[in-house]
Amino acid sequence: MKRIVTYTLFFLLAGCMLFFSLRAYGEAKAYEDATMKIVKEMTPKSLTELQLREWAQKLSFGLYTNEQRQKLERLRQQKQLHKAASRHYMHWVMGCLLLFGAGYFFVSLRVFTFFGAFAAWIMLFFGLITPILMVTIHKQVAYLGDVVLSFESKSIVGSLVKLYDHGDVTVAAVILLFSVLIPFVKTFFLMFVSLFMQSRFAHGIVRFFKVIGKWSMVDVFVVATFLVYLSVDKGDISRAETGTGLYFFLAYVIMSMLVSLSADRMLHRAK
Repeated sequence: MKRIVTYTLFFLLAGCMLFFSLRAYGEAKAYEDATMKIVKEMTPKSLTELQLREWAQKLSFGLYTNEQRQKLERLRQQKQLHKAASRHYMHWVMGCLLLFGAGYFFVSLRVFTFFGAFAAWIMLFFGLITPILMVTIHKQVAYLGDVVLSFESKSIVGSLVKLYDHGDVTVAAVILLFSVLIPFVKTFFLMFVSLFMQSRFAHGIVRFFKVIGKWSMVDVFVVATFLVYLSVDKGDISRAETGTGLYFFLAYVIMSMLVSLSADRMLHRAK
């Protein structure tokens, strides 16, 4: 009976985590879309048209309404709402993750390893597809104001595609291997170990991923390097903003380390 209750609670917790992750991802994408729409309204052509409409409104003593300005303000409000909603759902995701982590002290190592690996898989999946960085390059232009020169929002998967398209196949392959393939395979085999802990392959699998684990942290180093580079002041014309995907990926790294520790202890006790 206790086992059924434990499994039910973990399945419900995993379902809640998946639900809140989907909502956080949806709001992050909506925030990205709203930002892109604002960027389109801040090109030299659009800002010139906006200034002309502003003058038309002033000269008509308010008889003419600058709908473009109102549209821009609505987009900015929507952008902030989506950003706040994404953070709100991400807080719930982290709350679910903390409950998963707390399970380490209250359930068997085998149960925790399986469900912890499943939670890590969810975090990894959304960490790869959710925007991780948004970079805007802009410049102050006389009479027009803040003109956006370029805007990019990339997830890890999107960055891989861009690197490949630009011919950086080697870099793309390294990041694909250590940021996507190895984490997915590692998570899958941790679940396998929890189900078949008596298998003669179980100990070898854990030892293999303990050795390769230090190399799979290259992805974190790559992300950190990009963040440092993009945060450097370049004459106030470049602005980098971290996305929700970064928090998903960080959550995966933490959960993966905890599950690896749990699997190692589980197999040592099974000897």
